[in-house]
Amino acid sequence: MSVTAIHYKRLRLQLDLRKPLDNVQLAEGYHFIPWQPLIQERHAQVQWRAFREDLDGRLFNCLSNLAGCRRLLHETVNHSRFSGESTWLVQFQPEPEWPAVDCAMVQGLTQSGLTGAIQNLGVVPEHRSFGLGRSILLQALHGFRRSGMRRVTLEVTAENLQAVRLYLKLGFNVSRVLYRTAEAGTIVKGSERPPRALETEVPLPG
Repeated sequence: MSVTAIHYKRLRLQLDLRKPLDNVQLAEGYHFIPWQPLIQERHAQVQWRAFREDLDGRLFNCLSNLAGCRRLLHETVNHSRFSGESTWLVQFQPEPEWPAVDCAMVQGLTQSGLTGAIQNLGVVPEHRSFGLGRSILLQALHGFRRSGMRRVTLEVTAENLQAVRLYLKLGFNVSRVLYRTAEAGTIVKGSERPPRALETEVPLPG
């Protein structure tokens, strides 16, 4: 008996870094931690906590378990075009005597043609609704600009309306629509196409 493969719609977005970027602001008690190799495991832990019960964790197997997140982080940070300038962790510690908690992360790569690429951006559920996704994305964008990049790309699952809304409001434009397989995350052959009019608009709140 044949099993029908499951495909998920993805949007590829692009931002022109030559246009003005908003300043980065973090809510009180939150702090940015710059990239260093010693915190790779902390990135993997946050990635797992952010995605394991979220939409992308259900869609893509590598994000649903800690081993998959560790493997993905290892591949990202050992890539020849890994961008430490655009890789950040957010930590919550409202008072010096409180134990610090890692709660958001983002990683970046550079590509040919002076293009940066956001690889993963996640916020753990208990720290959402504080603007951390917007703040850490802007931090990564400023990092790409400091590195000399002129544009940035990222991919997002079309069903993730909250993320799509954030990216479009920050100035990203949908450049391509494609489908990926759930099992391997590979692009379905022949699925890439230009966006239709409705796919380029900011989705209404759910």
